[in-house]
Amino acid sequence: MLNIVLVEPEIPQNCGNIARTCAATGSRLHLVKPLGFDISDRAVKRAGLDYWPLVDVRVYENLDELFARHPEAGEDCWLATTKAPQSYCAAAFRDGCWLFFGKETAGLPEWFRTRYFSRCIRLPMRAQARSLNLSNSVAILTYEALRQTGFPGLSGTGEMAQMP
Repeated sequence: MLNIVLVEPEIPQNCGNIARTCAATGSRLHLVKPLGFDISDRAVKRAGLDYWPLVDVRVYENLDELFARHPEAGEDCWLATTKAPQSYCAAAFRDGCWLFFGKETAGLPEWFRTRYFSRCIRLPMRAQARSLNLSNSVAILTYEALRQTGFPGLSGTGEMAQMP
């Protein structure tokens, strides 16, 4: 199971899309406060997120709490940042790894990127482009990690496989 970590996410639609990716892939979603939106049952139902019950969501006050509760996260983490020195293609993802993503307006904190410098990866893009949408970045890296680990627990075929 992959661990997707959103550090101080700000845009509810992005979190909803990411939650849907987690639901479809069986990945765990970790949210580090402050959050720019409400994730109460009432708010989730109002947003029509019927797949939310399929997501294992955990919420933390800050990164320190996350690492205190999950010290293993520091041993196999990857930090997605446009400032990274290497492409995500250099990453060797393993089942159970932790993928960290920063808030939409500022990314991951500098101290965090410095601490895990060798684990910072980026999605290649044109120099003129500031970044990809957060939910797109999460989907790309999630599926790359799953591809590298053989898509554990996921179906590789759809209903058309039964057709002649």
